[in-house]
Amino acid sequence: MTSDAKACTNRILFVDDEPHILSGLKRMLRSMRREWDMHFAESGQKALELMEQYTFDVLVTDMRMPGMDGPELLSRVMELHPDVIRIVLSGHSDQEMILRSVYPVHKYLSKPCPQEALISTIQRSCALRDLLDNPQLKTVISKTGTLPSLPDLYIKAVDEINSPEGSIKTVGKIIEQDIGMSAKILQLVNSSFFGLPRHISSPAEAVVLLGFDIIKAIIIGIDLFSKWDNADITLFKINDIYRHSLSTAAIARKIAASEEMEPLSVDCAFMAGLLRDVGKLVIAMNFHELFTQVTDLSTQNETPFSEVEKQILGTTHAEIGAYLLGLWGLPDSIIEAVAYHNNPEYLLTNEINVPLVVYLAKFVDKYALDIEEDELYAKLQQKIDIKFDIRAQFPHWIQIAKDVQRGAS
Repeated sequence: MTSDAKACTNRILFVDDEPHILSGLKRMLRSMRREWDMHFAESGQKALELMEQYTFDVLVTDMRMPGMDGPELLSRVMELHPDVIRIVLSGHSDQEMILRSVYPVHKYLSKPCPQEALISTIQRSCALRDLLDNPQLKTVISKTGTLPSLPDLYIKAVDEINSPEGSIKTVGKIIEQDIGMSAKILQLVNSSFFGLPRHISSPAEAVVLLGFDIIKAIIIGIDLFSKWDNADITLFKINDIYRHSLSTAAIARKIAASEEMEPLSVDCAFMAGLLRDVGKLVIAMNFHELFTQVTDLSTQNETPFSEVEKQILGTTHAEIGAYLLGLWGLPDSIIEAVAYHNNPEYLLTNEINVPLVVYLAKFVDKYALDIEEDELYAKLQQKIDIKFDIRAQFPHWIQIAKDVQRGAS
């Protein structure tokens, strides 16, 4: 333990079999000694021994190491110390290594990694740990490597991949409808292993960029995704989450496009709408009895789902979803939109941005068919203090919601 350990707030473990790499990391991160209690290990086995002695917040490991390699270490840590945030820092990016690590890893960084990028990634990861106060939930979320898919979408994707006439674009369109597959594919494609020059926020585009072989290996070869098969969860409840999420996503994409936002922001608006309730899926997958209890109480008492969650879990699906997506390294605008889609008072509303678009999409999706325009606008003003005039655009947004709900193109 370093001499400054008492002043440190987070404990970080770096693992690499090359001593000069570890020495370089020590020199690079010297300025962080008062903020981090840093430990260094030259093998996976040594790392596990240190983790038995100390409680670590973050693990940063190389991939290709003799004996226990990075993917094996990540899997062991996920099993033994699931609350630890797991980051890969490696110069090796062969497909086999990537596929073995895709389930247990949270974030990927490539060597050589700029000092600012490494420090920022670790700092942001540590900050996420402060988002939730519930240790049990932190452990469960950190251990979540993927989320199950809807059976029909999963089967469609597998059938398309196995078909001799299978189209990668068609596979992308199928995946874009699925919350779990979309989030994981975006985590993978935006990792520095693939070295793409820009951030990808469209699952359909991500699938094309990754290519047929990698997508087939992920979905079929390593069986990364599975179907919802928990008999204790009524599938219609999961389908309901998907239906509302897809509707919000479609409306958000159209609103963002109508406001002439940049293409990346339009894609982010769609993804944030699709992923807004990803926290509900985490709860349903890991705490199905509590999920059913919250759902039933919310319906019976006509109380917002998030209020019942807060009473029973001490947190909400919005915070849980933002925590998971933050661990997976998705764009900040998506994470912010997911985190605040039930708490618009925390949104910065001095301009049209992705989080605001997602909230507006969710709002008009919920009320557009049932409330007249003037009453609906007054209701919106009660919900959120928007710092600029949106009255002129509001009728168009309502029409977008109506068109989406009625199945218009």
